[in-house]
Amino acid sequence: MDYESSNWISDGVYYYPHLLGGIMVTAALLGLSRSYFGGVVGLPSLLLPCSLKKKSEKRRVRVYMDGCFDLMHYGHANALRQAKALGDELVVGLVNDEVIMAHKGPPVLNMEERLTLVSGLKWVDEVITDAPYAITEKFMNHLFNEYKINYIIHGDDPCFLPDGTDVYGFAKKAGRYKEIKRTEGISSTDIVGRILSSLKDPNVCEDQNGNDVQPNKEILSKSSHISQFLPTSRRIVQFSNAKGPGTNARIVYIDGAFDLFHAGHVEILKRARELGDFLVVGIYSDETVSEHRGSHYPIMHLYERSLSVLACRYVDEVIIGAPWKITKDLITTFNISQVVHGTVSENSPKCDSDPYEVPKTMEIFLLLESPKDITTTSVAQRIMANHEAYTKRNAKKTQSEKRYYEEKKYVCGD
Repeated sequence: MDYESSNWISDGVYYYPHLLGGIMVTAALLGLSRSYFGGVVGLPSLLLPCSLKKKSEKRRVRVYMDGCFDLMHYGHANALRQAKALGDELVVGLVNDEVIMAHKGPPVLNMEERLTLVSGLKWVDEVITDAPYAITEKFMNHLFNEYKINYIIHGDDPCFLPDGTDVYGFAKKAGRYKEIKRTEGISSTDIVGRILSSLKDPNVCEDQNGNDVQPNKEILSKSSHISQFLPTSRRIVQFSNAKGPGTNARIVYIDGAFDLFHAGHVEILKRARELGDFLVVGIYSDETVSEHRGSHYPIMHLYERSLSVLACRYVDEVIIGAPWKITKDLITTFNISQVVHGTVSENSPKCDSDPYEVPKTMEIFLLLESPKDITTTSVAQRIMANHEAYTKRNAKKTQSEKRYYEEKKYVCGD
């Protein structure tokens, strides 16, 4: 029944109220008799105008989650994955550099870089820049009215302002707040600690005045910053697209360490994905990275790096522990049509052989111009250049992290 054919219902209400009333009573009785007549469809559902049917359809639930998302890691990605699971559309609020500086100290990544990382996650539908650090009642209503947000999401770790005010107090009071579980084994504090403790060579970096710096040995000796992450097949499945390439798909392959996942990684993966229908990313083993980049690398171990890459919306599949040298067998096994590599690379120049010799011989190799010159080392150098500020900030947080793991009990959640 189309919309125009239902106009007789509204006309009937005006001209023949008793007749229509009788029809509706009869329809209701028929509807109640479905169990006796083998599932006869009740007329009331057929008599509803299409406009009313549309209104009765389930509305999409929009959820909001905010944060600094500095030094983006798989813990951030998993938090946003959990947030998306609580609704249909995920809107992310990104705090700007000035606000982060005022509340937490200098951010490692600038606003543009953090925006690239957050927008590049497969679970994010929309990003609001310059989000406030604390959700005021005014901003909360702005989210509800302008962005049609149904729920505000945050992790189960307490979040208070210096005066003791709950950052999400207004959302809780309004009954529009939901919590997700903390992702075990990772935090930005932990990553900063790894960088501070691993890059001990004073020649590795300089401070803002161009002087060589040496991290505080006392701080470094207090913790080895060994990763607490315990990889599971379930977590990998949660991050995976869980589907292979289609028939006759053009498969593109790119490999690398993808250590300390950053905006440069996102941009080169986006460019690689545009060259085909399915993007496979090869991720070097920890041993391979150390061999070609130095003993203080990688900062993130293999499974941590794999999850960060899997979380990227441009990635379809990853090879965990990919070989340094691309072989004919690898190309055949994954039906690779194009092998690409970015112009910005940190691989050691003393390599004995070209890892891309085979795809070059097959004429399927392409050197891609890297959209950004940011590297893992340059990100680490930013932290080392401001090592005093980060060491001071980390001192308190490191103790809090240590206390958490000492007192930790069974954690149930995603």
